[in-house]
Amino acid sequence: MKTSRLVVFALAAGLNIGLAAPVFAQSPAPSSTPTSSAETYRLLNLFGDVFEQVKAKYVEPVDDKKLIEAAINGMLTSLDPHSSYLNMDNFKDMQVDTRGEFGGLGIEVTQENGFVKVISPIFDTPAQKAGLQPGDFITHIDGKSVRGLPLNDAVDMMRGKVNTDIKLTIVRKGEQAPFDVTLTRAVIKIQSVRPQVKNDVGYIRITKFSEQTFSGLQRAIEDQRKEIGPKLKGFVIDLRNNPGGLLDQAIAVSDAFLNEGEIVSTRPRDTKNTERYTAKDGDLADSLPIVVLINDGSASASEIVAGALQDHGRAIIMGTRSFGKGSVQTILPMPGNVALRLTTARYYTPSGRSIQEVGIVPDIIVPQSKVETVETGQRRSEADLNGALHNEDTTTLDAETEADQRRQDAEKVTEDDYQLARALDMIRGISLYGSFRSKS
Repeated sequence: MKTSRLVVFALAAGLNIGLAAPVFAQSPAPSSTPTSSAETYRLLNLFGDVFEQVKAKYVEPVDDKKLIEAAINGMLTSLDPHSSYLNMDNFKDMQVDTRGEFGGLGIEVTQENGFVKVISPIFDTPAQKAGLQPGDFITHIDGKSVRGLPLNDAVDMMRGKVNTDIKLTIVRKGEQAPFDVTLTRAVIKIQSVRPQVKNDVGYIRITKFSEQTFSGLQRAIEDQRKEIGPKLKGFVIDLRNNPGGLLDQAIAVSDAFLNEGEIVSTRPRDTKNTERYTAKDGDLADSLPIVVLINDGSASASEIVAGALQDHGRAIIMGTRSFGKGSVQTILPMPGNVALRLTTARYYTPSGRSIQEVGIVPDIIVPQSKVETVETGQRRSEADLNGALHNEDTTTLDAETEADQRRQDAEKVTEDDYQLARALDMIRGISLYGSFRSKS
């Protein structure tokens, strides 16, 4: 998706979201198509001449700072969809966001065909509660068209005070006409790890990769082990609609389930500076089965985790093809408390796959669909028949009753999430198969 740019709406600024690498500036590699020094200075002089003409003759007075910042941002955004200039407010909000708390709508977007496109709403935010979906196009903001606007300008239109309303006009595939959605801006505190116990399976939803993600994962697994006990059959890691985040957290989450081997490599223009990240011994899941759920809202750091566990055969990847963002952005602080977000490398899975524009293809493709239950009246069984033989083994009956109750409970918690229901089935199936093999 070459025309896209991933952004998160924050209280005071629009921030790029994706894969953030540690901030280390390196000496640039030689350009493959160098421009002579004389030509470079001629072009810089041309820029100065244009700037003076705009200042002197534009129909309205212009602010020098805004003009120069717009020129810088234009230079960076012309490189690729994810490079950009972060002014003082943008830079501050980005730092807050990676710590897991910011203000805004809770929506990650990109730009496509001149409109703002939703990549994913963040769980439990105004955008998610309002029903925004991946793939939605935002065509108007408070009645004003965003077609052709730079994404930063569209973000500026959505800025505002907490507890104020904003109206978005949405075009959605399958809907005959555009419709309006009103959201209330809020301070968003992202709990990046949201665990639940699904009877005998640990379910862990990771909404993004912020500074607390790995520690939250550790706590979730420890708590679920204590709560479920020896009946624990495995884990479902839900990365659906997770737009990415910090590279080191993606590596740590992958390492949590691997004992050895490469997790990911990042390859800059100068391949001599390629970095490879490898797993340390220790599997938090103790080799129990893992299913990872992904969809087209899973991007960047989410794809690193899914790709690493898939290449090592450590997890079954289930759902739909992921977003396909395979580039690394480095935050380069500049004088004046501003920064550049610059694409500095591509990342590759352990088998050497680049996910850029391709994404992770699940091992088992499961489109999302509501689980439909068929009402057949009261359940009938052999015990209902007249003259049925009585089973004297009450232990077996109790065990069967308990298992039946667990199945009913599982149906209740997954009745609106077909993909999750299939993931839980897969975990239990693998566990059952393993028990059969151990007995043979």
